[in-house]
Amino acid sequence: MKALNLNEVYLFLLDMDGTFYIGDKLVTGALDFLHVVRKQKKRVMFLTNNSSKNNFDYVEKLKKLGVDVTPEDIFTSGEATALFLEERFGHVDLFTIGTESLVKTLESYGHKNTEQNPQLVVLGYDTEINYRKLSLGCLFLRKGLKYIATHLDVNCPSLHGPVPDAGSFMALIEKSTLRKPDYIVGKPNPLMLKMIVRKTGVSPDKIAMVGDRLYTDMEFAYNSGVFSILVLSGETTLHDLKSVARKPDLIVENIGQLAKMIESGYHV
Repeated sequence: MKALNLNEVYLFLLDMDGTFYIGDKLVTGALDFLHVVRKQKKRVMFLTNNSSKNNFDYVEKLKKLGVDVTPEDIFTSGEATALFLEERFGHVDLFTIGTESLVKTLESYGHKNTEQNPQLVVLGYDTEINYRKLSLGCLFLRKGLKYIATHLDVNCPSLHGPVPDAGSFMALIEKSTLRKPDYIVGKPNPLMLKMIVRKTGVSPDKIAMVGDRLYTDMEFAYNSGVFSILVLSGETTLHDLKSVARKPDLIVENIGQLAKMIESGYHV
C-alpha cells in the first residue's frame, strides 16, 4: 500500500459491472460519485475489458440508466488494442476474431480488417463467433503472423452465469496452433494504462483505479503503478482480502462512500 491523497487524483478509472452498476441497476451513490468528481473538475473514465462492445454501445447502455456520458468517457480493451497497434505497427491490415463492434473500433483508428493477406491477427471477446472465423484465424497464425489479444478474461458474467470470454478462445486456439498471444492488452496488463496515458495525457501518479475485482482491477492497478481503490459492492468480500498479500490502497463499501471521501479531501 502507498499513501493515498484523493486530492491528488485527477483521473478515476472506473470499472462498470459490480462497481458502477449491477445488472440494470446503479450502485448506491453512483450518480453522486460522478457529480462530486465533475464538480471538482476531475475526470471519470469508464474502463472495461469487454471488447465485444464499443464506446457508443456503452454510452447507450449508461444513458438508459440515467447517466450522462460521452464516448470519450469510455475506454475498452478494444480501443486500447487499436491504439497499441497504431503505436507499435502503424496502420495495419488485420484479421479479427471479434464482433462487428470491435472491427469498427479498430477501423476507426485506421486499421483495415481483411481476409486477404493480413499482417496480424486480433482476438477479442467474440459473441458472434463462428467456425469460419476460428479456422481462418488459426490458419493465419500457423503462417507466423503476430497475434494480439484484447484481454485475457476466461469467462464473462451473464444473467445465467459465466460464459466463455476471450481467454477461453485463446485456450482453443493454443490447442490447435500451439500459439499464445504475442501481446495481451487489457487488464491486468499495464499496456492498457500506457494507452490511457497516451490518450488522456494524465500521468500515472494522478490516476486511481476503482473496481470490485482483485485479479483484474486491483492487479491492473498494482502492475500499472496507479492508486488502487477496491469497492465491496461487487465480487470481492472482506473475507477474500484475508488471503491477499498486496492490499488495495483504499477499501470502501461502494462508490457512494468514495464520493463522500473525495468531497472531504480524504488522505492517508
